[in-house]
Amino acid sequence: MEQIASPAAESGYHFNVMRRAIDLIDGADETMTLDRLAAQMDMSPAHFQRIFSRWVGVSPKRYQQYLTLGHAKALLEERFTTLDAAHATGLSGTGRLHDLFLRWEAMSPGDYAKGGAGITIFWGWFDSPFGLALVMGTERGICGLGFAAEMGEDWAMQDLLRRWPKAKFVEDPMRLRPWVLAAFGAQEAELSEAPLYLIGAPFQIKVWEALLRVPSGHVTTYSEIAGSIGNPRAVRAVGTAVGRNPISWLIPCHRALRKSGGLGGYHWGLPVKRALLAFESARAEA
Repeated sequence: MEQIASPAAESGYHFNVMRRAIDLIDGADETMTLDRLAAQMDMSPAHFQRIFSRWVGVSPKRYQQYLTLGHAKALLEERFTTLDAAHATGLSGTGRLHDLFLRWEAMSPGDYAKGGAGITIFWGWFDSPFGLALVMGTERGICGLGFAAEMGEDWAMQDLLRRWPKAKFVEDPMRLRPWVLAAFGAQEAELSEAPLYLIGAPFQIKVWEALLRVPSGHVTTYSEIAGSIGNPRAVRAVGTAVGRNPISWLIPCHRALRKSGGLGGYHWGLPVKRALLAFESARAEA
């Protein structure tokens, strides 16, 4: 298993600590003090604060606000992104995509219809800021990224494998490592960008392209995405396409929310979605 070394990631340990904190925060009647939260985590206050400050750059007290269930609604009020405006400022497929430098291309509809026949997909497990991550990629770029923290390793593997049933899969984490380092902003990354290779139906790719225009620390809605791709009535179909996004985090489906402020669903587990949103909000503040 490859380990991503960066200021934001020391294997999946920090995420696991944060995941336990979510349960504690949800079960509390009021905001938990640093001492109380650290005690519940079986850590000293200084150690607990050091972990969180290193992970996101803000204190645990501040971070709690981002982990609350009401944070999504606050994001819609304060950091809602109109996708047409995002596109106009260059946050598109060839520009600066959210907080990561990415470039992407999509498989042709004809090749997609073949179910991955004739394509070799390399895969490997990597530690990430959000727990254990399964990364897959073709010769052209990353085509799959999933998290196992909530759903388990076997489930994550089978989920990605069945998306391209006729492809040849080869375990080769070292081949993917330079792309993964760049994608997660690791200190030792030698590449300036991580290439993505979108494998999906034409409608799905339109939705994923729209997601790529949502900046880090901001959110949008399923209905906004539907309008931006010229099909405002296709909100349900957009939600399905968002859920079928095979490249979590890099194609930021976690930034799509319901108009009501609800989180909506998340393919890799809602605690992971909350962690992603909280992490980006804290980093934006820091």
